[in-house]
Amino acid sequence: MTFERHHDAGTTMSMADSYSLNKSEINFTAPMSERHPPSSVLPAGVQRLVTASLSEASKRAYRLDIAHFEGTGRRLPATPETVASYLAEGAETYAVATLQRRLASISKAHRALGVDDPTKSELVRATLRGVRRTLGFKQRQAQALLRADLFAVLDLLGDRTKDHRDRAMLLLGWACAMRRSELVALDVEDIEFTGQGALVTIRRSKTDQEGRGREIAVPFGRTRHCPVAALKHWLEVAGIETGAIFPSMDKHGNILPERVTGEVVTDVLKARVSAAGYDPSGFSAHSLRSGFATSAAMAGATSHKIREVTGHRSEAGLAPYLRTVNLFTDSAAARVL
Repeated sequence: MTFERHHDAGTTMSMADSYSLNKSEINFTAPMSERHPPSSVLPAGVQRLVTASLSEASKRAYRLDIAHFEGTGRRLPATPETVASYLAEGAETYAVATLQRRLASISKAHRALGVDDPTKSELVRATLRGVRRTLGFKQRQAQALLRADLFAVLDLLGDRTKDHRDRAMLLLGWACAMRRSELVALDVEDIEFTGQGALVTIRRSKTDQEGRGREIAVPFGRTRHCPVAALKHWLEVAGIETGAIFPSMDKHGNILPERVTGEVVTDVLKARVSAAGYDPSGFSAHSLRSGFATSAAMAGATSHKIREVTGHRSEAGLAPYLRTVNLFTDSAAARVL
């Protein structure tokens, strides 16, 4: 992935508008470009493969971040002074995590252009440190939908077609600790029902862009809210035998040909938790994933077994989900209160 600027009769196209690799067409206007002339044009095959190295979601995020940067009247390539002033200005409105993500996009753009990366300069680093000290660095996380809360939500679902779909969606997403992109991408062919439950194959994920895939074992539930039974019932009710497991539906409950989007998963969750009397503002589709990890830890599951479901490659990746659990485990205050 790289960015490109076309120039024609003095008109410059925003770098957020393009993701091709034809560096010979980049219009360098910042002083640093004079020190780093554009490299030779890469072969078409290389261009395609480098572009394919990023998911569509990542490319969309980069485009939005660069568009925001350029929307402030700044341009790429940029100097450290320009980026530092962008950070200082953004600190008045945005969270530290948002600013860091945008810095990463700016860094990616400069590396793609083959010019000095201003985000690595001491000026920008010092500015970011100042922002952190001023604003703090607590990342806002989705509220975990714990097991008891999930069951309270499911108890209110009725017998409409949409209720059956939403029940299967929430239960499967929770039991497999799936990201919303993984959940909506599921096809019937990705499910193998066995004598012990179901094997769910995740073909591709945020941390597996090469598509190596992984399998998640979902055993039969011991309660009335069994994810395997809910999924089987939904497929029977909807008459789905192939393709997307979770299709879109209109306001009348009619099944539509296209699959649901990640935004729909969040909307469904917020609507269902609200109906159960919870404040929906802190919930998102990620609440299913964090809710499973937290509930499993509270039930005594080992980190290794939790990571088999969530797909985390390291303890560090799982740590944010378990921090609250660990804080209450054998708390010093519990010994004296």
